[in-house]
Amino acid sequence: MYRISELAAKVGLSRSTLLYYEKLGLVTSRRQANGYRLYHEQDLQQLRLLQQLQAGGLSLKECQACLEARLDRPALLERLRSLDEEIAARQRSRELLAAMLGLSSMRPWHQALEQQAPGAHLAWLRRQGFSEKQALRLKWLSRDMNQHEHYMADFERIVEGLKHLGPGSAQDSLKALRALPRPPATLLDIGCGRGATSVLLAEHSAAQITALDNDEHSLGCLRETLAARSLQERVTPLCASMTHLPFAPQRFDTIWAEGCAYIMGFDNALAYWRTFIKPQGCLVVSDLVRVADRLAPSAEAFWQAAYPDLQSVDTRLAAITRQGYRCLLHFPLSAQAWANYLEPLRERVAALANDTFASQALADIRRELEIHQNHLGEYGYHLFIMQTR
Repeated sequence: MYRISELAAKVGLSRSTLLYYEKLGLVTSRRQANGYRLYHEQDLQQLRLLQQLQAGGLSLKECQACLEARLDRPALLERLRSLDEEIAARQRSRELLAAMLGLSSMRPWHQALEQQAPGAHLAWLRRQGFSEKQALRLKWLSRDMNQHEHYMADFERIVEGLKHLGPGSAQDSLKALRALPRPPATLLDIGCGRGATSVLLAEHSAAQITALDNDEHSLGCLRETLAARSLQERVTPLCASMTHLPFAPQRFDTIWAEGCAYIMGFDNALAYWRTFIKPQGCLVVSDLVRVADRLAPSAEAFWQAAYPDLQSVDTRLAAITRQGYRCLLHFPLSAQAWANYLEPLRERVAALANDTFASQALADIRRELEIHQNHLGEYGYHLFIMQTR
């Protein structure tokens, strides 16, 4: 026989909990003449059985039902399903905390956040101390804040000296230049990189060109090229953000942005850049688009991670109209534009094949090359020449 304090100590429950259980009929005491409650060994074992049922995740009501009758199998199966969901949610929470502490990769988390809330993702990265340049590269390249510096060092090593970091050709750019209704006098080349297009436009137009990029190293390469070709007076390199342009409204006849609108989002870029274009001025933009109605599963998965906003040409044309432009001409980039990008990159990766160099950056580039090898044609870059209305 056990007094209530003794029983409470044996099962690790409070006196008030035992009194509540007794009220529910889960245990039964016998009153002595002096008013003390006494409990049998049977009550102790009943409580231990109850605790085992509770350890299985059952509510007190469900436990009581199991004690009073046969097991309710459908109820237990439902509880098991619910527990599995709770465990999965807690595992996701654990994985995120581990990643944020640098114990595992943050890539899945960054990828999910980029798809669900890209603006909040970028703002959060800035609050963590990343510059805009670092944050944008993290969003689109490393996708792991824990490994970002190492990843970018490897990436820069792989692409060092390559002229094209994306599809492009002089023929396509000049075709777009000829499509402008009048020769530009002032032109802003956004996301100019190392300046291949800026130099080309300077050599084939009389425009005064501002070449804007947020990477000072790339602009340094451009300055060397300008000096070698005596174009310093025609092209002005500027290190600044495409999302916060340091210009007065309606500053330029033409804005040129090959392969960089995706950073802001196609619609957002068109809306924001329009502020800096003169009335009846032009915007030239290239963007990756869907060509096939449906991509192969591997290509779909790749672009879902790399560029979730991959859309059709018709969707982009609708956005152009919606943002207050009229499209003068649009066309897919040529096979040569892709060759200018892919062939040197393949050669560089092949040269590293027997090297001891191995990294996530190299694995990502190999994966991209594989996707292009097998699925280019299901998607492609498209160039849009538009005029403000």
